Amino acid sequence: MGCLLSTPDVAGETRRRPKNIGEIVVFVPGLRIPMPLDFAQPLGDGLSKSLVERLSALRTRIVVMAGQEAPMTIKPRRTATQHGGSTLADLQQALEDYLPVLLGLVENGNYLNHNLPFCWINQEDDVEETTMSDSWYEVLSVLHLMAVLSLSQANLLLLHNTSADAYQSKVLEECKRASIDIFLKAAGYLDFAVQQVLPQLPLELRNDLPLDLTEGVLNALCLQALGQGVEIQLGMAIDSIKASLAVKRRLACEMVKYWHQAQEYIMDLPLANGWGEKHKLFIQWKHVEAKAVAYYLHGLILEEGNPSAEIAAAALQAAEEYLKESKKACESFHMTPPSSRNPPRWGASEYLVGRIPKDISSKTINWDSKKHEMIMQLAPALPDFALSLKPDEYQLPSMDPSWNDSQVQNLFPTK
Repeated sequence: MGCLLSTPDVAGETRRRPKNIGEIVVFVPGLRIPMPLDFAQPLGDGLSKSLVERLSALRTRIVVMAGQEAPMTIKPRRTATQHGGSTLADLQQALEDYLPVLLGLVENGNYLNHNLPFCWINQEDDVEETTMSDSWYEVLSVLHLMAVLSLSQANLLLLHNTSADAYQSKVLEECKRASIDIFLKAAGYLDFAVQQVLPQLPLELRNDLPLDLTEGVLNALCLQALGQGVEIQLGMAIDSIKASLAVKRRLACEMVKYWHQAQEYIMDLPLANGWGEKHKLFIQWKHVEAKAVAYYLHGLILEEGNPSAEIAAAALQAAEEYLKESKKACESFHMTPPSSRNPPRWGASEYLVGRIPKDISSKTINWDSKKHEMIMQLAPALPDFALSLKPDEYQLPSMDPSWNDSQVQNLFPTK
């Protein structure tokens, strides 16, 4: 079995939390950072010197790069840091290089699986560090970091959407499409982590995982990635003259379902510190915002069908109420430490703020005397559409061939 060691967050010197993270489109919890590990002492007698050195070098590279990247993930897009250090892509590649070698510790019943005390700095848990002597914990931590880096990459891609230049607009359109692929990739890492890696850990270790790696948070992050992918699709549909109102409504209704499911997973978790509380508030905000768009589009379609003017008006009135809620939720999210702010509005968000108040004021009946609860009670149900975006199908890479050495094979039990 593995062993667990947790360090309370007392001085907070290791876990760096910025006071302000600037403009964000995609919420990205702070990067979990691996702490240095000496492979030689626990593995020296069981593995060749070259394999021990390789494991050590690959992980040390990640330790250094993650430490450099952590404060930079919220900065504007770049190809390198000021001092020529790591980039998101470099760190992602370092993790992908490490995984095949790491997998040798968990495959085929390797008895070294529980020999190494893997320690990572948490971000959403009150406990600052969590150490577990189980290599599956290390695999889980690597996959989580790969997903968070993907979300960071999508955030940076989407932060540049203000230019009116025609060529730049085409580039930005390509960035939006690329971000959808990145969201699906991030969701794939997280879905695989929940479905295939968590079950490998003994129940007692699963119960002691930091909040960052619990099933609820991993599922919420996965659904967030899918929800934000649909949000980009909806924004592109809104900007397209070819997309019908029905297509826009379907995307908006799907977006509501993704955010609703994400909120269901995370709402009861004790995420109380800065990153954790901010994560909850982000999902709450996006859920309410999605409802505002969905009810608005639903109301417009009901008006076209004209089954009842009051039913359409009820949907539009609900959209206006959800818009008010979303503004408050947005403000609460951005004010929660670390503070943040919205980039210039575009896509669904711009549509929401620009169209709803103007259209609804001329189309809804006078319900000023009716309370919020009454408006929500009278609102028609949104259509229930099947969810179209699915996580990419991710599989762990093959174990590195260096584990096929005859000396190393002695570590695995004979069948």
